[in-house]
Amino acid sequence: MPAILAIPFVLTLKDIFQQQYLAHLLGAGIVFLTIKLALQLKKDMKLAIWSGVLVGFGTIIWYLSATGSSWYLGQVTSCFFLMAALNESLGKKRPFLTGMLLGASYLSRLTTILSFPLFIYLIMGKERIKNITKFALGILPLVLINFSYNFIRFGTIFDKGYLLIPGVLDEIWYQKGLFNLSYIPAHLKVIFASFPIIKKEFPFIIPSWAGLSIWITTPAFLYSFFSDIKEKVVQISWFVIALISLVIFSHGTTGFAQFGYRFAVDFYPFLIFLTIKGVAKGKLQKHHWILLIISILVNFWGVIWINKFGWVSF
Repeated sequence: MPAILAIPFVLTLKDIFQQQYLAHLLGAGIVFLTIKLALQLKKDMKLAIWSGVLVGFGTIIWYLSATGSSWYLGQVTSCFFLMAALNESLGKKRPFLTGMLLGASYLSRLTTILSFPLFIYLIMGKERIKNITKFALGILPLVLINFSYNFIRFGTIFDKGYLLIPGVLDEIWYQKGLFNLSYIPAHLKVIFASFPIIKKEFPFIIPSWAGLSIWITTPAFLYSFFSDIKEKVVQISWFVIALISLVIFSHGTTGFAQFGYRFAVDFYPFLIFLTIKGVAKGKLQKHHWILLIISILVNFWGVIWINKFGWVSF
């Protein structure tokens, strides 16, 4: 999908257009879609601005969008389309378009297709069978594109490209295959218990390529736990996050090299959704702005330390 999006720019601008520019545009688009999502949940401009600033500068989406390398670009693209799908399913609720947007995210990161239960719930309406059928038909062309692309490349509809890397299964992190439940603890350690590297010399504290805990990179995500768990949409959102997590946590590698835990971006749109719902239950308070500022400072540190000065290591 990132390649498909880049085609008109490359045809028009040739070598002038670099893939990082696409990442920048999509990152800005995610911020816009976040503001729009917040306004759909509650007509409160302060909340919308808080949400947009959080996603744009207080999450690792800033680093991924600023860097724009191949791995990161795929995740920024999938995040963009998931945010667009959330906006559509909460707004005009057009099932076919929602399906196409989810399909576009799937072409960017395969795991995001597992979010379909939430979108089905949101667009179902009174004409359940009709709307679910339209939703499925929206996804189908994108799935068929992926199957066809794989068949042309590999002679099978499945994504087996990773397995074709010479000696890939001999690497230490794939001793039990590309995916195995035994890998889950390593991912949990990165997302919840990984810290910066402390050095005795300047600049003293630097990011680790191995990762950084989500509660450090975006402490404002704490507000996701304040969303009303009695709401069906909140329950399904957490279920979708768990479903996607089960797959990405079972992968042999934990996402390095990275700032933060980049695999989590596969479910970031739903975490953002829950965070906004948690904050929207009341008025913005001083602690909301404090956690926003901390989130921004941490991500500013990561972007500048890595991209400007190269102060990062394992």
